[in-house]
Amino acid sequence: MRSIAGSAALLLGTMLASGTAAAQEIADTIYSGGPILTVNDAQPTAEAVAVKDGTILAVGTLDDVSAHRGDGTEMFELDGRTMVPGFVDSHGHVVLGGIQALSANMLAPPDGEVADIPSLQQGLRSWVEANRETVEAVNLIIGFGYDNAQMAELRHPTRAELDEVSAEIPILVIHQSGHLGVANSKALEVAGITDDSENPPGGVIRRGEDGRPNGVLEEYAFFGTLVPLLSQLGPEGFQAFAKAGAEMWARFGYTTAQEGRSSAGNVAALKAVDAAGELPIDVVAFPDVLEARDFIEENVSRDYDGHVRVGGCKLTIDGSPQGFTALRDRPYYDPVGDYPPGYKGYAAITEEQVNDAVDWCFGHGFQILTHANGEGASDMLIAAIAAAEEKYGPAVNRPVLVHGQFLREDQVDSIKELGIFPSLFPMHTYYWGDWHRDHTVGPENADNISPTGWVRERGMMFGSHHDAPVAFPNSMRILSATVTRRTRSGDILGPAQRVGVMDALKALTIWPAWQHFEEDRKGSIETGKLADFVVLSDDPMAVDPETLADLEVLVTIKDGVVVYEAPAGEKKTELRDRPFLGDPAGAHGLMEAMSRGSG
Repeated sequence: MRSIAGSAALLLGTMLASGTAAAQEIADTIYSGGPILTVNDAQPTAEAVAVKDGTILAVGTLDDVSAHRGDGTEMFELDGRTMVPGFVDSHGHVVLGGIQALSANMLAPPDGEVADIPSLQQGLRSWVEANRETVEAVNLIIGFGYDNAQMAELRHPTRAELDEVSAEIPILVIHQSGHLGVANSKALEVAGITDDSENPPGGVIRRGEDGRPNGVLEEYAFFGTLVPLLSQLGPEGFQAFAKAGAEMWARFGYTTAQEGRSSAGNVAALKAVDAAGELPIDVVAFPDVLEARDFIEENVSRDYDGHVRVGGCKLTIDGSPQGFTALRDRPYYDPVGDYPPGYKGYAAITEEQVNDAVDWCFGHGFQILTHANGEGASDMLIAAIAAAEEKYGPAVNRPVLVHGQFLREDQVDSIKELGIFPSLFPMHTYYWGDWHRDHTVGPENADNISPTGWVRERGMMFGSHHDAPVAFPNSMRILSATVTRRTRSGDILGPAQRVGVMDALKALTIWPAWQHFEEDRKGSIETGKLADFVVLSDDPMAVDPETLADLEVLVTIKDGVVVYEAPAGEKKTELRDRPFLGDPAGAHGLMEAMSRGSG
């Protein structure tokens, strides 16, 4: 028989235990049952995570986290799958990503079927046949994503070859870089480009042997052609593109997207979609500093308005390396096309414009993201930021170099010294690595494109981006390319520039969160941060690195809410996304976004 003293002690212990449980906050959801990679160096892995009101309540062992379980707590079973922090977009164009909604797929394998001029023509014909109502409504045919580097002819199609598809309806096919395009004769007519047209500033109208425009348009000649072609389309599409793009980003695990080189119209569309409850993730916009200074000054904020905020300024200095429009400091190795001896590409803007834009952003304390691909463009940016720091002091606005494809090693030293965050594009090693090796920079320099190894040797952070719609926002392809640097042909481009899987994960999570001044609330699984998670099919730290691209995003969770879940039994995420196919209004957003370019 238990003594009175023993019974009292038992009762006291029960009361204390009950009080402790009552003092614990009760979680809305507890995640457990699979590997959890926190991307937090102080606690790299965990057994369970508790979430309340969209915020991480506890991270640790299942026993410890279970103290937050109550009658209403949902138990999210990982079933052996792996959970990582939600991905943060280091650079992309989420509104422009909606171009997939109203265009013919011109991508090369594995993302499409265009391997030569005939297959490009057939792809356009097949799309027209399947979308007769759309074509008749808008009187326009758009193809997106062709890449002359992957075509058997190793050249761009011509106006005459597009005329064979249709001579009556305007056709525009957009290069995968987003910096070039090809128009048929009718599209050139609508755009007002004649035999007598001169090259616009920062652009080129290519010509055939007869001296007439051959349909290929570079940079501002290309961007300017889109406006008259697309201005006829309805305003509802602005929002349709924003919604479609954000949904695509979520499918690849992004809980924060970027709207790079944005505009007031893009931001308004994003806010309208968010107000309707249809924007599943956060979006940070960076309007063009050459065109939207008043808007930037009135709207920049570190705080979100719903799921949208304006983060700072975007500046674009040069063009596309694979399209030979990036500004180099030396001639291209073996450019394919009619280029003069010693051709180095060109800047899209003047040195004075670069200096003025950087000075204005530093003077206002605004973050500036600058597109600079070639060494010559990076030299212009480095000089401008050095001058701004001499005038205003060391950078506290975290300036970002976007792309930096052909950075020299001395330039990496300079960006470290100046406090410039490199947002790099290692996925180029997969899509265009062979092309860079054989044509843009040559075998020796190709090993050092997107130099993540040099960056890590210096103890620097970096972001890995996709620049969608230049490439799909395929997070696992980014992870694979950053780790393996394997090209389409199977070559490993620059073994010394490879980094480990955890560094590659950080370049998708905590480091771009820092880039966006959001490292205190995103980028790792830690108590007090937002419950932004991705559930993957397997553990990227445990699989063969050569299989990283085969991992699948199964669930995306934003603020503790599932915003994407792969349908059971579905094939690996379909890259071709056309949720608004057949909606002619859906192309309107393309007009303003594409008139500002891509990466």
